[in-house]
Amino acid sequence: SCDRRQGQLKIALSAMAARCRLAARFHHVHGANVRLDASRTRATRVESFAHGLCFSQEPLAPGQIFLVEIEEKERGWCGHLRVGLTALDPQHLEPVPEYSLPDLVNMGDTWVFAITRSHNRVTAEGEGAQGPPRDPFLLAERVRIPRDTLVGRSMPGCYSHILDKLYRTNVLPATARRSRIGVLYALQPDGTADMHIIINGEDMGPSARRLPTARPLYAVVDIFASTKSVRVIPVEDGFPSLQTLCRVVIQKHIVHRIAIDGLDLPTPLKSFCKHE
Repeated sequence: SCDRRQGQLKIALSAMAARCRLAARFHHVHGANVRLDASRTRATRVESFAHGLCFSQEPLAPGQIFLVEIEEKERGWCGHLRVGLTALDPQHLEPVPEYSLPDLVNMGDTWVFAITRSHNRVTAEGEGAQGPPRDPFLLAERVRIPRDTLVGRSMPGCYSHILDKLYRTNVLPATARRSRIGVLYALQPDGTADMHIIINGEDMGPSARRLPTARPLYAVVDIFASTKSVRVIPVEDGFPSLQTLCRVVIQKHIVHRIAIDGLDLPTPLKSFCKHE
């Protein structure tokens, strides 16, 4: 019956939302120099340049992106953020390796790549140079994600992405503060998966192929060297939540994002409205 199908759909959407909420935060197991905030959505390396490994709280589902925004940088170190996937359960990592490259990778079933200043999708032979993506959705193989959430832009406290054209088009370099880096995997017909790294809304193409899918795959984020702090950015999969709908309404009725601070709203909701 129609009522039964609607009930099944609601159960499926609730389960999907619960999985996304769990995956959109860091695992309690992490590197020795990492400190997590109370929500486990912000990770900071408090000492040195290493021991900065973090993992997603839950394994990722096929096509589910784990997205982080660079919040703080630290001068004096060479190297930047490293991201990828691992089939190793973080719960069983004792101790957590010092580095993702090469330590964690050498333990097997792990695929991690360093993000560089010049990191960009390689243009195939015969293709022309491409400008900024215009499609509102990112399509990574058969995975379709709203692009706006994936794109990092400068000065998010001063410009509304709805009202300011500059904010909408000013895409940051890969390693800059406020840049957004994500990782996902796409299933293949042979039962394996390709790993894709997404940088500010642009798919870098398959970074690793033929990943086994018999075991759960966790996101890996290595807060290495000049990257000091990152925050997990939740990405809606399917219908938007009531919280997201409230944010859209609030953003449509303000002049710019700094006006959110003057609203009579709970602090967590203000933060959510400013960290799309």
